[in-house]
Amino acid sequence: MLNVPSQSFPAPRSQQRVASGGRSKVPLKPGRSLMDWLRLTKSGKDLTGLRGNLIDVTEEELKKHNKKDDCWICIRGFVYNVSAYMEYHPGGEDELMRAAGSDGTDLFDQVHRWVNYESMLKECLVGRMAVKPPISKGKCNFVFLCEGLIPKSQVTDTFTKEGPCSPSYDWFQTESLVTIVIYTKQKDIGLDSIIVDHQDDVFRAETIIKDYSYLMYLGLNNEIQEDFSVKIVENVGKVEIVLKKKSNTSWECLGHPLENHNSFVPKKDRGLYYRKCQLISKEDVTHDTKLFCLMLPPSSHLQVPIGQHIYLKLTITGTEIVKPYTPVSDTLRSEVQELVHCNNRYIYFLIKIYPTGLFTPELDHLKIGDYVSVSSPEGNFKKSQLQGLEDLFLLAAGTGFTPMVKILNYALTNLPSVRKVKLMFFNKTEDDIIWRRQLEMLTCKDKRFDVEFVLSEPTSEWNGKKGHISPLLLSEFLLRSTDKAKILICICGPTPFTQQGIRLLHDLNFSEDEIHSFTA
Repeated sequence: MLNVPSQSFPAPRSQQRVASGGRSKVPLKPGRSLMDWLRLTKSGKDLTGLRGNLIDVTEEELKKHNKKDDCWICIRGFVYNVSAYMEYHPGGEDELMRAAGSDGTDLFDQVHRWVNYESMLKECLVGRMAVKPPISKGKCNFVFLCEGLIPKSQVTDTFTKEGPCSPSYDWFQTESLVTIVIYTKQKDIGLDSIIVDHQDDVFRAETIIKDYSYLMYLGLNNEIQEDFSVKIVENVGKVEIVLKKKSNTSWECLGHPLENHNSFVPKKDRGLYYRKCQLISKEDVTHDTKLFCLMLPPSSHLQVPIGQHIYLKLTITGTEIVKPYTPVSDTLRSEVQELVHCNNRYIYFLIKIYPTGLFTPELDHLKIGDYVSVSSPEGNFKKSQLQGLEDLFLLAAGTGFTPMVKILNYALTNLPSVRKVKLMFFNKTEDDIIWRRQLEMLTCKDKRFDVEFVLSEPTSEWNGKKGHISPLLLSEFLLRSTDKAKILICICGPTPFTQQGIRLLHDLNFSEDEIHSFTA
């Protein structure tokens, strides 16, 4: 086991933290952009110093390479020479040095586990960590558990750890159908707790239970049709997945287990899984923001929970690039949209296009019918945070508005306890305000909802609020309906905005439980 550095990340006096009080980009030298790095990786230059050879790296050897001009880092068992990448790292050299000569997996996961480091650093791969041979302590006893063998010593560990009980599954069939039943042993399971994909006779079903992930992963022994159904029996926590046989023959077994089948692990330890979604529509919302509609394949079931995000993945100049985005509900969809997509096969995104960026121009250049890889959901917002809520306050800047869309919609339609939902929306100019007309219409339709627009670069004709987030603006905005009203304040926007907002909220004596910040 490697010793993982325990220092905070970013480093207390690093360029990253000094720049804005938290994680943000630092200025890079000219010629050190992501595109420049991709060009360097394809130049044929030896970035490992090993002339293309891969080696097994011992802990002792890894520890030797802990300098800026000789920096090796281990991520999930693979060792990379990141010396050449130092000047290209958006977070600054100091942040990479926190993991120099050691296992940086935990530090990496804290900040950007969504980054496809395998693709970004493939030309820097030194090799794998050498595995020490296990010390034999006599005969190993095994017991059967959930259709698999695990060492007896691990059975106790599995069930004594804090967390929900491990689910189990069963299956049965009729002449034309196969029904898989997952027993979660939890009553608060919804359709957004189960993610199902099947492709080329490979069946994958992931069930999210609190902060844990239960995975079924099988190679099916018989062919099935693309479409299937998913049903939740909420009062007993049972999930039913009904598959349609291609031929009406009796199955002798469901299939053969694939890697990590029947496993139950913390969700943070489960790798991201992607499926290809088709671009159905794309429309202008503001001068630089567009509404994208993606359609899930018929062989997938995925509903993004409120307040959570996914990752979109594109291959750009031969390298996979990944960016996080929060889906929005279609109820506040721009009225230009003619199509009425009334089922959960469609996912909507409000995305700002940066002309000089790397990812969003490529996304914008996609044609209707093209495909984008979409990950399973991520995020730590829980719907339970809204239960019993009386006042909901939303603070958003720019496209930080996106997680607020589903939250305000859910609160107004599903929470009878809510007395008011207020949105303070920060933008530079009037032209930057996303869905202004729809938001203003919502204030007329539902008297519990109110919106205030704040502009930092208004014209002389603007009569609304001006400036940036401040104690005065917040103290006037955050007024409880009653002295003891249960409230929640959600905040999202650029990193400096969010961090400043949280500091101000604490200064106004709001508790940690009353604040939820969204960060990517």
